[in-house]
Amino acid sequence: MTDNRLHFDDIAPGLSWQTGGIQVTEAHILAFAGLSGDFFEIHMDDRYAQSLGYPGRVAHGILGLALADGLKNRAQTQLAAIVSLGWRWRFTGAILIGDRLQATVRVAACRPTRHADRGIVTLDFSLFNQKDEVVQQGENDLMVHRRVAA
Repeated sequence: MTDNRLHFDDIAPGLSWQTGGIQVTEAHILAFAGLSGDFFEIHMDDRYAQSLGYPGRVAHGILGLALADGLKNRAQTQLAAIVSLGWRWRFTGAILIGDRLQATVRVAACRPTRHADRGIVTLDFSLFNQKDEVVQQGENDLMVHRRVAA
């Protein structure tokens, strides 16, 4: 079987791609609240969110991060990932029920490791809504397989 994923040796800083999209639903917010135990009022109560100036409930910030990672994992451009090593993330805008999210992913840096079969790629993310407003952004360090000669 052919492995069409990009390996460390195929990746260079500046490579970028856009993911598909996902529409945020009430079900996403309720499921994430149940999974995380975060039932903070801004996520669960429209009136409370409106009293703070939002049009309605606001999605959990970490739900946005999780959706960004999922969008990356379903994108047409696939990396031969091993494991995520960490995230540096900023919540720059509200994510609301009905928003359609998409991400732009750009390779910011690449560095080899002491292991000949892997390297580390730093990915720069911008998560934006249907109005092209950036609602979250940050970086992810991802360990990626190298192509190892037999």
